[in-house]
Amino acid sequence: METAEITMNNTLEVKGQISEGFAEILTEDALQFVSKLHKHFNPTRLQLLENRKNRQAELDQGVKPDFLADTEFIRNGNWEIAPVPADLQDRRVEITGPVDRKMIINALNSGVKVFMADFEDSNSPTWDNNINGQINLRDAINGTISFTNTNGKHYSLNEKTATLMVRPRGWHLVEKHVCVDDEHISASIFDFGLYFYHNAANLMKNGTGPYFYLPKLESHLEARLWNDIFNMAQDELGIPQGTIKATVLLETILAAFEMDEILYELREHSAGLNCGRWDYIFSFIKKFRNHGDCVLPDRSEITMDRHFLKSYVNLLVQTCHKRGAHAMGGMAAQIPIKNDVDANEKAMAKVKEDKEREAHAGHDGTWVAHPGLSPIALEAFNNIMPEANQLQNLREDVNVTAEDLLQVPKGDITEKGVRANIRVGVQYVEAWLRGNGCVPLYNLMEDAATAEISRAQLWQWIKHEASLNNGEKITAEIFVLWLAEEMNVIKAEVGVNRFENGKFIKASSLFSEMIQKNDFDEFLTIPAYKQL
Repeated sequence: METAEITMNNTLEVKGQISEGFAEILTEDALQFVSKLHKHFNPTRLQLLENRKNRQAELDQGVKPDFLADTEFIRNGNWEIAPVPADLQDRRVEITGPVDRKMIINALNSGVKVFMADFEDSNSPTWDNNINGQINLRDAINGTISFTNTNGKHYSLNEKTATLMVRPRGWHLVEKHVCVDDEHISASIFDFGLYFYHNAANLMKNGTGPYFYLPKLESHLEARLWNDIFNMAQDELGIPQGTIKATVLLETILAAFEMDEILYELREHSAGLNCGRWDYIFSFIKKFRNHGDCVLPDRSEITMDRHFLKSYVNLLVQTCHKRGAHAMGGMAAQIPIKNDVDANEKAMAKVKEDKEREAHAGHDGTWVAHPGLSPIALEAFNNIMPEANQLQNLREDVNVTAEDLLQVPKGDITEKGVRANIRVGVQYVEAWLRGNGCVPLYNLMEDAATAEISRAQLWQWIKHEASLNNGEKITAEIFVLWLAEEMNVIKAEVGVNRFENGKFIKASSLFSEMIQKNDFDEFLTIPAYKQL
């Protein structure tokens, strides 16, 4: 791959390597488009990130989140979102995964209703991954995508495929290979802008549209920013307003108090809300990290039947259906276990139970990370939801209070749980540093959100010297000792060659530094991105 740089009007600079294929995405017109969006909206993005810091300072001082007084008129208003297109009416099972070529083909062919192609939590944002992802999506939309692996197996699209949605990176991230006016471009605007510029017209020609998932929002003002970007992007390309449709991942505890307001801000572009359960758990830990009475038990104990999570689910379904919006369920992290029949049966039974719970709660669909789970999820929703969706289920039985959303789950912290968090965290960071953001570990599919739970718990347990169920305190010294021991376990599990040729030592050092520092890193991907 040749090294080249693009500089335009002395304001935009591309510092990543440019191949012939990359040049087809990084065209002058496309870069002018994303540059214009960035210049117009980045000051607002930076202010919103500053708002997050201010909210955190309030939380640290004991100010509890609550429903907003000045937007009560929105919550009490009799409004609905604009109707969604035909290919988003039935979303009973959606599969997610990174934007690599084989994944895109298999996911679109998997028999589910929607595939969410992910530039965010399941994608390690190397320059090659991001730009190849744009190429792969363009080719999929054009119907020209194919892939042949090293064994000669050929992959191509079926005649009937899932509806495509795309998740750009969150507001907190930048794309370090592209600068506008000597500052790194917003990763959100970069991912969205390139995809929209190259594909919106062809998507519409194909009878679908530019559909998105929006991650990590913490307030309705952050949703308003997306809506403003959508309006400008559509105007710039001469595309009718309201063509873009976006589902917001409700994956932060603060956003849970602004569900109505988020839907309202995006009401011309909204396609509903999704229970991003793993990030939501991470957010709960992160936002209340400095409070000793908010320490959570082992990750394995924080299940969806816990009161704070059940309340969040019920409120989301009720809010969405009141507004004519889809309420999407969360991710099943299990994956098929090929070498253990009994363990596989138990894992698949958990998936079935989880998906039936979501369907009974009133969700209009759910997520899976592996094609092997699709039939189970489809069967669960087909049996309980024979119609395209459950928008008519208004859940008027629900009355969720702030106290319900903030109820801290109780339970044990065990040595096994601490050690599992260490192994998962180190191995995920190692894979991420190698360019892989979606990793099967211990029969679960781990992405950045699940790894964040492991990291945040370890930091919180050490800060508050939480007690194990045997009475032993969790200290930095204990963590360092167990990290060394678990590194040996990892080496034994993956093999010496794989260990020595991988990035395990660097990952261990980075993970350990994040766990032991006084200040909590808002996202592990921010310091890790500097290492890519």
